[in-house]
Amino acid sequence: MSARPMIHEFLRDAQVPYTVVPHRPAFSAQEQAAAAHVPGRDWAKVVICMVDGRPIQAVLPATMTVNFRWLRDLTSGDDIRLATEDELRSLFPTCEIGAASPLPIYGYPVYVDVALAFEPHIVFNAGTLAEAISMRWADFAKTSRPIVGNFAEPPLEGVGAFRLSFRE
Repeated sequence: MSARPMIHEFLRDAQVPYTVVPHRPAFSAQEQAAAAHVPGRDWAKVVICMVDGRPIQAVLPATMTVNFRWLRDLTSGDDIRLATEDELRSLFPTCEIGAASPLPIYGYPVYVDVALAFEPHIVFNAGTLAEAISMRWADFAKTSRPIVGNFAEPPLEGVGAFRLSFRE
């Protein structure tokens, strides 16, 4: 069974409204948000991490990056790293690589950055790189029961050298 039917069944059983958002295939979270005509702050990207050898789903806005120290502290873990591509294949066998849904259909803990909790709606992958799910944050929180904390930060790549003040 592919992830799409599992996701639709999960949401139907939870009796929450949602919208399917088809879009052209895209690979990065920012590209997916743009393809779906969704602001990056509303696109919930899923980063699969291994904390002390166990998988977790870190969910954050597409415009932000994971601060692994903050996430490790939130999970009360000792060791944290990104899951490898081989691990992703075995952990999410019905999803395309890079298209895992943040819904707990595979039983892994879901951690959501607080920035997403401020948004009335979120949009996320539906197990494929060309289809997304849009739903109210409140319905997502009700069905996923995520642990919400602060572990995302703006990306620093591309920031040129700058002076903090003219007093240097």
